[in-house]
Amino acid sequence: MSDTAGLIAEMARAAADFLAALSPSQRKRASLPFADEGERRTWYYFPRMRGGLPLGQMASRLQQQLALRLVRSGLSEAGFNAASTIIGLDNLLDSREGFLQRPYPYGAPDSRFRDPLMYFVTVFGSPFDDGAWGWRFEGHHVCVNYTIRDGAVSATPLFFGADPADSPLPGGKELRPLGGEEDAARALLAALRPDQRAQAVIAPAAPLDVVQSNRPRVEDGALPIPLNAQMGQTDGSAWERRRQLFGLTPQVEERLRFTTEPKGLAGAAMDAAQHAALARLLDVYVGRLPEPLAAQRSKLVAPEDVSFAWAGAVERGGFHYYRLQADRLLIEYENAALGGNDIPNHIHAVLRDPAGDFGDVLAEHRAAAHAR
Repeated sequence: MSDTAGLIAEMARAAADFLAALSPSQRKRASLPFADEGERRTWYYFPRMRGGLPLGQMASRLQQQLALRLVRSGLSEAGFNAASTIIGLDNLLDSREGFLQRPYPYGAPDSRFRDPLMYFVTVFGSPFDDGAWGWRFEGHHVCVNYTIRDGAVSATPLFFGADPADSPLPGGKELRPLGGEEDAARALLAALRPDQRAQAVIAPAAPLDVVQSNRPRVEDGALPIPLNAQMGQTDGSAWERRRQLFGLTPQVEERLRFTTEPKGLAGAAMDAAQHAALARLLDVYVGRLPEPLAAQRSKLVAPEDVSFAWAGAVERGGFHYYRLQADRLLIEYENAALGGNDIPNHIHAVLRDPAGDFGDVLAEHRAAAHAR
């Protein structure tokens, strides 16, 4: 598939076939109005109930297969491979936590907290209407959001996480579904001169999450939303304990705070070899997308326009974070997420468009065209 129109047609067929295979009651859950802005812009990357129909409540394997066909239409082969592996990590995490008998948050009492089938599929609007439509696939550590309007596509926010981020395989091998996101960033950091690195490293400690968290729009001045607040819980003691453990004083957090004026080292201050390393890092995230969209994103943002910021441990094995930022790009990565232990083995990595998440730029273009 080499063109955007063909990609949209493939997504529309996959969405329509999925909806057609559902019962009326299932379709009511999986199909929501595009105009439902509150639901369409709500996204989570942790276990909790959300809108849509989960894989585990699809009555047949065919329904599950059609749901995954829709997901595959919105990801490259490499992106789909990563997403499929991340989904399977819920079984590894369940094992590491001792297969605790606890229900899925806000789910049925007999549900399972770590469950690869608790990934929800939602189609917003009608895939074959002339108006806007979209779809979402979301669960613990995979969030895929698509908006299609007037022949144009928005594919952000696009979130991948991994817990455990690194786990052993037979033969001394490692399972690292987000290893590329870490290794390419470390290669860029290693390519910097000492004075450049001093500018790129903005804080001695990493934030406890990506600083924009799951906000529906990229916000100036943002810091991470405490996980307990995101999950509707009042007990923030675990979050506060980790803040103190990491040395996250108000002064350090001010350095980490997101600002529309990028922090860190500007791409314009990098040499050709460093630009190449930065481009390879960008390609890791853009490479999650189907080829037509990957090509568009690559043209939209040039390496010299991107700023690179790092926080936390520089050497592998410590808690760390980085940010890539431009007018139409925000990439955040952190290996410091709140978990059950204090070792860095839990990654969050997200691709966003500050001006175009959930199709905002597409809506602005349409409104301007109608005004003319």
